[in-house]
Amino acid sequence: MKCKRCKATAVVALPSHHTAFCASCFREFFARQVQRGIESHRLFTREERVLVALSGGKDSLALMLELARQGYDVTGLHIDLGIPDSSVAARGVVERFCARHGFPLIIREMAKEGLAIPDVKARLRRPICSACGKIKRHFFNKTALEEGYAALATGHNLDDEVARLFSNTLRWDVGYLSDQGPRLDGEDGFARKVKPFWRLSEYETATYAFLEDIEYHYSPCPYSQGASFTFHKGLLQRLEEAMPGRKLGFYLDFLERGRPVFNRAESREGPVLAPCERCGYPTSSGVCGVCRIREAVRETTSAPAREEAL
Repeated sequence: MKCKRCKATAVVALPSHHTAFCASCFREFFARQVQRGIESHRLFTREERVLVALSGGKDSLALMLELARQGYDVTGLHIDLGIPDSSVAARGVVERFCARHGFPLIIREMAKEGLAIPDVKARLRRPICSACGKIKRHFFNKTALEEGYAALATGHNLDDEVARLFSNTLRWDVGYLSDQGPRLDGEDGFARKVKPFWRLSEYETATYAFLEDIEYHYSPCPYSQGASFTFHKGLLQRLEEAMPGRKLGFYLDFLERGRPVFNRAESREGPVLAPCERCGYPTSSGVCGVCRIREAVRETTSAPAREEAL
């Protein structure tokens, strides 16, 4: 098999694009896909400061490296969730990566915020993944706004986006469908959120990470067993194997024809937001979800102290 561009021996086959590349040409293909994704939806410019959410996984670290190579002004943000073993390993990977490349890094520790995920899990009766996601989004947004960044970038790839689209479509969730896309503008207390990898599959980002010798954290979260998101990704991968290119086509068609319809519906039905009474975060109720979680955890952890005092 020959590289489509230079005719050298190919090392990466991409059935969805009906092509194959050698390592060097794949890097050029990858960079073009990222740049095309940024420019087509005007995600940000080289004059703007971009905060990149770094989980320690391959996608977020690859995103940080590629944006820096393309001349963007990037800073990493890692949310230390306080999960035994898992969070220590992920944080170590992020710190070593940023030190290796000289990237600035901000770390927010949830234990110091009274929101360590083990404590949250012990208190809540609903699945922890939803609460964990809410907490991360809260501090992504809070940090981006407080530190004056123009945009918050995440490493969500095409597989992530299509699985999310599929899940939201199964529920016909108008609110989430109206928001989904490579760019969500910042307004009413929210930072601009962008996804520069939206044109690239998980296989492509994994290949880039391998070729760039990126050390990444690959162990699954110990609390994520049975998550429906992983199941949906598996179903869609089977579809992609049978019909190469179907995932990108599905997502592009949604952005062109589907999202505008849901945007119009949400503009008529959307909730009214106001600052949280505790922290100022936009919410449709008096107190935001993260502050309610923090208060619930505080009540639980302080209960033994109250009993001893009695």
